[in-house]
Amino acid sequence: MAHIIVVGNEKGGAGKSTVSMHVATALSRMGHKVDTLDLDLRQRTLGRYIENRAKFLAEQGLTLPTPTYHNLPEVDPATLKEGENIFDHRLSVAVAGLEPDSDFILIDCPGSHTRLSQVAHSLADTLITPLNDSFIDFDLLAHIDSDGETITRPAVYSQMVWNARQLRAQAGFEPIDWVVVRNRMGAQNMVNKQKMEAAIAKLSKRIGFRTIPGFNERVIFRELFPRGLTLLDLRDIGVKGLNISNVAARQELRELIKSLNLPGVNVDF
Repeated sequence: MAHIIVVGNEKGGAGKSTVSMHVATALSRMGHKVDTLDLDLRQRTLGRYIENRAKFLAEQGLTLPTPTYHNLPEVDPATLKEGENIFDHRLSVAVAGLEPDSDFILIDCPGSHTRLSQVAHSLADTLITPLNDSFIDFDLLAHIDSDGETITRPAVYSQMVWNARQLRAQAGFEPIDWVVVRNRMGAQNMVNKQKMEAAIAKLSKRIGFRTIPGFNERVIFRELFPRGLTLLDLRDIGVKGLNISNVAARQELRELIKSLNLPGVNVDF
């Protein structure tokens, strides 16, 4: 049965699609069969990313390991039973169809609260939540006092994850491994960074997630999207000398994949 990875955060601009594409492609390059779904039915950033990749590889005559993208299947409303939600049904049909032949199903959620996102979180074996290193983004996880240290209560997204955990427990599934990925961390040991580290460490114990470092802010990520490429593809397209920033970003990706502790994954890049 496939291991389901959900990438979720109800705030836009946290790097969900960048993390999704790099994780999915890295797993594909390691020989795993990876299927992907993009639940942002309007913007489809992950879907567009993978489409860009297919187009670029075809134009260049290249073959590189690539995750498979799927649109959610259409469902005839007339086939639904009374009280059934059409979005629930579309997602469940998609996952049920992919599970038998997939090693991993990666689901990229929209940067907003939707019914599809709610259902996807309840399906997650591993939940990845990219988080920019700022208290603006932290506010999605918990409300914090003006001192930047005292957590007053969990916020809306944490409550949604809690509900998803309850649904999984009731269904007899294994608990969600919730991983908060800290993106765009500053290199300097500033007061804000120290307070963020302390607040996240405190909150992780309170509501049950673990934290791992993600990607620093780098221009390369903006340059890769139009061609559908990831950091691991650069040498394959003829980039012989990676600059220091690219090498550092590649190492960040390696540590991210390794820290996810996904089943059957041996990080070999």
